[in-house]
Amino acid sequence: MATPIPLLPEKQQPPPNSYADAAYREPDKIHGLENTPPTQFVGKGEAESQRSPPFSQPRHRKSGSLRINGASKQPEEPQSIVQDLRDEDGEQLINKKLRFDDKKKPQRTPTELVSAKWERSHVHFAPISVPFQRRLQTFMVLAHTLCIPLFLTTFFFLCSIPLFWPILFPYTIYVLLSSAPSSGTLSHRSPLLRSLPLWSLFASYFPARLHRSARLEPTRKYIFGYHPHGIISHGAFAAFGTEALGFSQLFPGITNTLLTLDTNFRVPFYRDYALALGLASVSRESCENILSKGGRNEEGMGRAITIVVGGARESLDAQPQTMNLVLKRRKGFVKLAIRTGADLVPVLAFGENDLYDQVTSASHPFVHKVQMAVKKCMGFTVPLFHARGVFNYDVGLMPYRKPLNIVVGRPIKIVQAKDGKVDDSYVNEIHEMYVRELGRIWEEWRELFEVDSRVQLRIVE
Repeated sequence: MATPIPLLPEKQQPPPNSYADAAYREPDKIHGLENTPPTQFVGKGEAESQRSPPFSQPRHRKSGSLRINGASKQPEEPQSIVQDLRDEDGEQLINKKLRFDDKKKPQRTPTELVSAKWERSHVHFAPISVPFQRRLQTFMVLAHTLCIPLFLTTFFFLCSIPLFWPILFPYTIYVLLSSAPSSGTLSHRSPLLRSLPLWSLFASYFPARLHRSARLEPTRKYIFGYHPHGIISHGAFAAFGTEALGFSQLFPGITNTLLTLDTNFRVPFYRDYALALGLASVSRESCENILSKGGRNEEGMGRAITIVVGGARESLDAQPQTMNLVLKRRKGFVKLAIRTGADLVPVLAFGENDLYDQVTSASHPFVHKVQMAVKKCMGFTVPLFHARGVFNYDVGLMPYRKPLNIVVGRPIKIVQAKDGKVDDSYVNEIHEMYVRELGRIWEEWRELFEVDSRVQLRIVE
């Protein structure tokens, strides 16, 4: 009759359904373990190194198996597997230790499988549970970015319906021949449209903020020089094309007009939309008319225009973490200020260049040459850029959600030239003062907006 194996004391019995049950299956089939010391079970919170093996009999050196009555037998120990998923930067995502019997196969949960595929993918999609407010912000920026294609699509769709031809034909002639964008009367300007709450959603997308360095007298006229151009100049539109950032509250008594290319006012329907927002042509005739008509004394006092000085050329240098301004040879706006007697106000937008990524001229010189040829022939160019999408964070034409801070500098007083004659030495003097004021804005505000110390303000071309 076989001697029964002594069981552990009651206080040391393994808990039911625990991982240690595998070591105590069918004890009546194992013989010769009468003097085996009881196995010590360690609590859940104790170190793994303190756990004693289920059997303390000597093991075979090569196989590690138990030696029982001259025969070796593998203990039925619980096995374990460690799942360790890491992202591209080495950050640990999942470190879960799973235990199972040898009869069971390790399986990942659906959440773990999705997480692993997510980390291997280079396109990260936006979660479904995004606040509705952020969805509205994205919609407003998308609508502004695609407004010209949308208006053109609507126009050509209506052209396909013969019923609208009697209306569209004279309207097209009117759009091509109208002088409203350069007349300077601002008769199509709509304060209601500029003040709609929808524009606050547009500005909150980045978010964008407008900062003032000094008060501006409403009895003077001004030329705001906006830098840098960026890809689409979202900051200029938010600050000076709408009332989203509170321009009228910061500079009361001043009517500011954002200027854009004259060709934009030849696009059907978009032309009326732009005029209602108070935009005007950037032509010389338009600038002089705005600064010499209307205002407090019907000679332009209390009026202002905003010019993106760098233009299309500067948009090709709009790289993240850079501040390269095409300004060295740009003196036409200084001459305009001297002829009209308008004070110059430098404006620097921190974060404008960070909204998009684009192809660099150094890595693709042929593409850069083509872009410059297009600019020379047509007056504008098309940067090859990308950013994020509507439902993802890596691919698309939507700008990144990066802070956008527009700082308005101190005005530079201008003495109006007599009989329209401009002295070149005076132009150079004002230009140097303008560049120094931009440098002052950069040095005083860069730490507040946490600009990388490696980024430097550079005046090029």
